Amino acid sequence: MTDLDHQAHGTPRATPGPTVLEIEGVSKAFPGVVAVDGVDLDVRAGEVHVLLGENGAGKSTLIKILAGAQPPDEGRIRLNGTPEAIRDPLHAIALGISTIYQEFNLVPQLSVAENIYLGRYPRQGVPGLVGWRRMFRDAEALLERLGITGLAVRARVDTLSVAQQQLVEIAKALSVRAQVIVMDEPTASLASAEVSVLFRTIGRLKEHGIALIFVTHRLEEAMEIGDRATVLRGGRKIGTVDLPVPSVSALIAMMVGRQLTDLYPRRPSTAGDELLRVEGLGRAGWFQDVSLTVRAGEIVGLAGLIGAGRTSVVRAISGVDRYGEGHVLVRGRPVAARSPHAMLEAGVALLPEDRKAHGLVMTMNVEENISLSSLGAISRGGLLDFGRQARLAARYIRDLAIKTPSGRTSVRQLSGGNQQKVVLSRFLSRAPSILIFDEPTRGVDVGAKVDLYRLMNDLTSVGHGILLVSSELPELLGMSDRIVVLANGRVTGEFDRAEASEERVLHAMFRQQTTVAA
Repeated sequence: MTDLDHQAHGTPRATPGPTVLEIEGVSKAFPGVVAVDGVDLDVRAGEVHVLLGENGAGKSTLIKILAGAQPPDEGRIRLNGTPEAIRDPLHAIALGISTIYQEFNLVPQLSVAENIYLGRYPRQGVPGLVGWRRMFRDAEALLERLGITGLAVRARVDTLSVAQQQLVEIAKALSVRAQVIVMDEPTASLASAEVSVLFRTIGRLKEHGIALIFVTHRLEEAMEIGDRATVLRGGRKIGTVDLPVPSVSALIAMMVGRQLTDLYPRRPSTAGDELLRVEGLGRAGWFQDVSLTVRAGEIVGLAGLIGAGRTSVVRAISGVDRYGEGHVLVRGRPVAARSPHAMLEAGVALLPEDRKAHGLVMTMNVEENISLSSLGAISRGGLLDFGRQARLAARYIRDLAIKTPSGRTSVRQLSGGNQQKVVLSRFLSRAPSILIFDEPTRGVDVGAKVDLYRLMNDLTSVGHGILLVSSELPELLGMSDRIVVLANGRVTGEFDRAEASEERVLHAMFRQQTTVAA
């Protein structure tokens, strides 16, 4: 039984209303692949219908069909019993279907109110003049209806947190009288406290009879917020179940087509020699007096709320950012040069939080990305040896079980989990002793997560040390041998595996420090 099994507590759900959206036999094919294959789905008023499945299961394509971004090849879509052919995104909005993507569709330089009513500004007397007072008043009334407080309608969007921008997107959807709101991974970049605010807002939407489709990889969220869940696999509908379920083990099996007996398969490990020591690391305004160690064969988790300084610390350790005080020692020796190249030469590799922006070159293929950090080793006389490049990539494609048609496939065509394996391959080719994983499973489906966890086990079993940054506390508790906690740029706690509990780690995460603004 997994940790998630204990979270299926049978929370009462509101009685759903009539069916608002029906999808019947919808299919969509692209050259060489059937993305959606005869899918049926219905969503009711006042219901959160969770859409689950591994990357490549067809969720994104189905969302794009509903949003009017792609037409279906076959099938029917009904709204309130009436067949509709969604022509384009504007038509979808006019029909009452609003989609909120992971990457927000907001104008950063405009205010909250201007973004909510973008393209639909109210007019006053003279043609061409905007009714600003009315727009700000209507925006305030809309936020009040949603129960959203502390969000100034005149504030520029680029001054808001990610969670606040998410709420602006929801208000924007409701302002066009949406009957169905589709949310694509809405919590991917939110801390737990911000997720709670979002879920309260979703509760308000349900009270107003809005039908919601909620796409997530986080099963604990599906159990908490969902009324029903539909599982897709390989473009096909596997089934629809009422939530919460008594045990998520069967749900996981539906998603991946196999049993995952242990969601966090950390194998017992005996720590060896010290590989990394960080002493009193500080960067003014970001973090202060951070100390930690990582030993061979060990996974050390780095916990903290968003803004606690986790990413800033690991970027400094890996040489990406400068630090003002303290020392970084690898195998007992201080590393004098402070650059990613110097740290990689010393044996420290950072797998960055944003793999697409900082870990991969999305216009290159798999072979080219895997070899990026090893060009010197696979070149002859200053010229790249394409045969060596292909052999290097083939080794890691095999060893890490990267699912790709070939080494020459564009990396953008791979799933999130396989893209993460390509990033890992790139750095493993340099034989680092210390690997820093910054949010390695963000946007990765449950099956691929377990594959990555098993790779971590394999790495530590041959003597690598891992520093693991994650916003998912169950992941840290399940995979870490020790957990170091940051709050406001300072270390506020450290727990070994036997001591660590959700309550103790959360208490350290929320501990207040006032000397550093992380």
